[in-house]
Amino acid sequence: MDPCSFSSFSSCVTKHLNLTCAVDFSRRVLTADVALTVEALQDRFSTLVLDSRDLTILKVTANGQQAKFTMGARDGSKGAPVEIQLPFDLSRGQQVIVDVSYETAPTATALQWLTPAQTAGKKQPYLFSQCQAHHCRSMIPCQDSPSIKHTYYAQVSVPKQLVALMSAMPDGQEPDPEDSSRVIYRFRQPVPIPSYLIALVVGDLESREIGPRSRVWSEKEYVDKAAYEFSETEAMLKTAEDLVGPYVWGQYDILVLPPSFPYGGMENPCLTYATPTLLAGDKSLSNVIAHEISHSWTGNLVTNKTWEHFWLNEGHTVYLERMIGRSLQSEQFRQFQALGGWKDLQDSINTFGANNPLTNLVPSLVNVDPDDAFSSVPYEKGFALLYHLEELLGGPEVFMGFVKSYIQMFAYRSVTTDEWKNHLFTYFKDKLDVLNKVDWEAWMHVPGMPPVKPKYDTTLANACIALSDRWTKATNEDLVSFKASDVKTLSSHQLVEFLSLLLQKEPLPLTHVMKMQELYDLNACNNSEVRVRWLRLCVRARWDNAVTLALKMATEQGRMKFTRPLFRDVFNFEKHRQEAVRVFQTHKAHMHQVTSGLVAKDLKVDVGEKPSP
Repeated sequence: MDPCSFSSFSSCVTKHLNLTCAVDFSRRVLTADVALTVEALQDRFSTLVLDSRDLTILKVTANGQQAKFTMGARDGSKGAPVEIQLPFDLSRGQQVIVDVSYETAPTATALQWLTPAQTAGKKQPYLFSQCQAHHCRSMIPCQDSPSIKHTYYAQVSVPKQLVALMSAMPDGQEPDPEDSSRVIYRFRQPVPIPSYLIALVVGDLESREIGPRSRVWSEKEYVDKAAYEFSETEAMLKTAEDLVGPYVWGQYDILVLPPSFPYGGMENPCLTYATPTLLAGDKSLSNVIAHEISHSWTGNLVTNKTWEHFWLNEGHTVYLERMIGRSLQSEQFRQFQALGGWKDLQDSINTFGANNPLTNLVPSLVNVDPDDAFSSVPYEKGFALLYHLEELLGGPEVFMGFVKSYIQMFAYRSVTTDEWKNHLFTYFKDKLDVLNKVDWEAWMHVPGMPPVKPKYDTTLANACIALSDRWTKATNEDLVSFKASDVKTLSSHQLVEFLSLLLQKEPLPLTHVMKMQELYDLNACNNSEVRVRWLRLCVRARWDNAVTLALKMATEQGRMKFTRPLFRDVFNFEKHRQEAVRVFQTHKAHMHQVTSGLVAKDLKVDVGEKPSP
């Protein structure tokens, strides 16, 4: 069973999904019909249970015959089960087409509806979905578990001045025969995917070609900047193919979303989502695209069976992303990124608490909202394990052979950690003595930092370490020894590392951060990764002037990686605690629901509270 789903993947499996829907911006709902092709995995199968959350189910048929259905009780973040009684029994291997007519709620957690004022263009409304981890059930009644993979087809009716995109190949468009002011876009996804990878976007969108199989999409205000930023996409795709085999998804497009998108990127097949915070102007943050490209193999092709095994998706994807960086830049660059990832892991574990079971590599999610478990732990603890195994088993080329074999073995399937581990032991059967010495229990099921710290090459980090040590040890009299030229030779990646190192230490005195601003003028830096660390450093130094800038960054974009720590740091600055709460209450309606829910927990407020006057 999947603890985050009501549907049992042992009794039946969805093979195909056909979605027909109309996007209603005035009511903020999808009016829809979904036909699920379901195959029985046991004899005398007659009861189908689907996941749902806040859906209004209007009618259900099975092979055209009316079917009775009941909605179960709401169970927290899991939503409510829809129990459908088929009017006949199925034998093992038989299929049925179950057709559900329904409507989403304006509060559907998968869907973010933006007013024109919330977009870059300010003229047209905008809709985007974000189904990972378990939000597809608020958009489509389905077996909402990553263990279930199916193909899909969709027909989407939207206002004709807007463009619809999905995580699928476009299959033409036509005027809506029922409404001349609307157009129907059609899509097909012939590769089986889990429900969390279904994605829908509707907006005033333009595109630019950036490669033989890639376009970048966004509102026109971002599109040329995005085309420049992501111009290396084809090189990354080819490098990934050299490492792990053919790209099976056909098209690889990138959509730059409005700023409220809560993640850095989302690996929807054929249509990677990207936050506009990646548009640094110097391509320095495009490694996020290497990460999303890597998901085409690890995550989308081979998928974690349940969210408890999320590290299989993310640990392998970080590993592959860094191998792409190694091929395109250098081994030293890979090592440098790994060192930064280790600090991100320490930061997450400090935030959760070292004894928090959600810092296990394989956590239990029984009665846990998978969104609450989201952090860098599965990414960086997962990567650290794979890198540790690489060190033990013969280096990057040898271990990449295993990663490629793992992808070939489990392509188009969903897997558990035990299946991964069994394949590891089979692949390296001549090195069982090495594998048996690994403390698997400590890596997988013990909270906190990993039992082993990998030995990363610090060549590119040494300048950052030296400069951060100088600032940490400096007295007020020493401040005259710093010069603007200190950071002139640092790349933006190294500048991020320098600030990250300072964030790991005791807060700097206010005199020091004021001097740093005077010399380095970091307030003028537009690289979002630099900016968030710099503002956090200033707030922790109790610099009142930085609070407004920190809250501005926390609210002008909605990427959780930035928004949550900025709000937390201001909240921990006693003098400005109420200001943090007030600004959150004022802006929460413009945030993605996942973001606002988690920030509310961070600030210890009820997400439903009204702002104080």
